[in-house]
Amino acid sequence: MCELFGVSSARKIEVNDLLKEFFSHSVRHPNGWGMAVFYENSVSLEKEPVQAIKSTYLKERLQQKIAVRNMIAHIRLATRGVMEYVNCHPFVLRDNGGRCWTLAHNGTVFDYPRHNPYLHQQEGRTDSERILWFLVDQVNQRQLELGRALTKEERFDLLDELIGDMTKGNKLNLLIYDGELLYVHTNYANSLYYSQREDALLFATTPLDRGSWNAHPFTTLCAYQDGHRLLLGTDHGHEYRDNEKDLHMLYVDYAAL
Repeated sequence: MCELFGVSSARKIEVNDLLKEFFSHSVRHPNGWGMAVFYENSVSLEKEPVQAIKSTYLKERLQQKIAVRNMIAHIRLATRGVMEYVNCHPFVLRDNGGRCWTLAHNGTVFDYPRHNPYLHQQEGRTDSERILWFLVDQVNQRQLELGRALTKEERFDLLDELIGDMTKGNKLNLLIYDGELLYVHTNYANSLYYSQREDALLFATTPLDRGSWNAHPFTTLCAYQDGHRLLLGTDHGHEYRDNEKDLHMLYVDYAAL
């Protein structure tokens, strides 16, 4: 599996030490790295199809102070899609109202036919990028029906519904940022944690330092803003558990890379 790191904070916090520890895990996740820093509805995206600990660029980047209010970072263990820039997370897409959506995914979509139409629209070949195309397309359709942009509550309710449906038989640990809210979801046990640091919240696949880390709410979408949980979704109850059939599928896909 890949690994995720995210930040939601009311003020800028320095994350260099956390990122250094996070990217050191690329010993086990060698197929690319990426990070997105957000400035309201714009995003600064940096990523490479290179093992993070071997990236000269990332080494130099982490020597500079990185202070953020909102960010998403990812290290990749490829199961679908070769080691190319277009297959590295996070992925970014704008909806028809100009809102910028950014997504990083840890897990696998084994079967979800509603993603199939986006195979020939996405830039890369990952199931993760198709999640973003699908979600943004659904946002676009809802906004066209209403004739206006969705409120943050409406965006959350729509994603809560869609992700709840998508989790049936699929492994979905997600960090999604829409320029206002950070959406966080896990349905795979012991694979996503959070840590409260005054008015900042950190999220990670595995605890990154000696601070206090807790398991993130399970099978339930949450939305965060300014370091606090703002919205809590419905517990869909679709826990993903490893099984022989899916593990065989992953092995076949990985062997084909």
